[in-house]
Amino acid sequence: MELGLVGLGKMGGNMRERIRRAGHTVIGYDRNQDVADVPGLEELVGKLKGPRVVWVMVPAGDATQTTIDALGELLSPGDVVVDGGNSRWTDDEKHAEELKAKGIGFVDCGVSGGVWGLENGYALMYGGDADDVAKVQPVFDALKPEGDFGSVHAGKVGAGHFAKMVHNGIEYAMMQAYAEGWELLEKVDSVTDVREVFRSWQEGTVIRSWLLDLAVNALDDDEHLEGLRGFAADSGEGRWTVEAAIDNAVPLPAITASLFARFASRQDDSPQMKMIAALRNQFGGHAVESHKK
Repeated sequence: MELGLVGLGKMGGNMRERIRRAGHTVIGYDRNQDVADVPGLEELVGKLKGPRVVWVMVPAGDATQTTIDALGELLSPGDVVVDGGNSRWTDDEKHAEELKAKGIGFVDCGVSGGVWGLENGYALMYGGDADDVAKVQPVFDALKPEGDFGSVHAGKVGAGHFAKMVHNGIEYAMMQAYAEGWELLEKVDSVTDVREVFRSWQEGTVIRSWLLDLAVNALDDDEHLEGLRGFAADSGEGRWTVEAAIDNAVPLPAITASLFARFASRQDDSPQMKMIAALRNQFGGHAVESHKK
């Protein structure tokens, strides 16, 4: 089939290549003309035969909204837009309604796989009407990993990005658990080879996972992670997961704590800990440390 692909960054560029390897035609557009196949969205739409499918892989928020608005003016009834970025599921509902008024279908798709997806395939979670999903199915089949799993029609519009959001929330908590265990192992004198302890867990244990494999890769590159600063950003999906938990009265203590741990990583000198130190000194006479002038 033919596909228009908007956004050819680290994910989008590799996705274009994987889809082409499966025998499909992909016409890609990116603001970076060095990687684009066409100079603009109008030219991209013009090269596709109807019913057209255009997949959007740009940053969530204004960039996605602007792109979908433009496609809404260029596409025809019966065409389908797929948002494969990390949009919030509530935005999906808005986009679907806007495009439906023009007779254009909408499918939201959460994509996981990162830089490894080109060779390993991408895990896909998508939401939308069955008829719209069917028009995109050959591309889903091309992108997914080999085998029976790795791709799911999660439900109606918004379900794909909601599922991906929860996936990323779980990812936060899993990474935090590995990180805490690693720090504790590094702290004690009795464990003399933390990297090999992590490596030993890769087979035969209940905590083996791809994340564990990646942790071992990182330790092979820098055994004590001395070249890294202890700073971790968050993409927004962890926050959305916690907000959704509050809205639905679902307790998520591990995921919530892992999100707050990332906030703590950005503080060179924790204001909260200043108050804790002051209180311990006040009630118990515990020693405090002062900044050197």
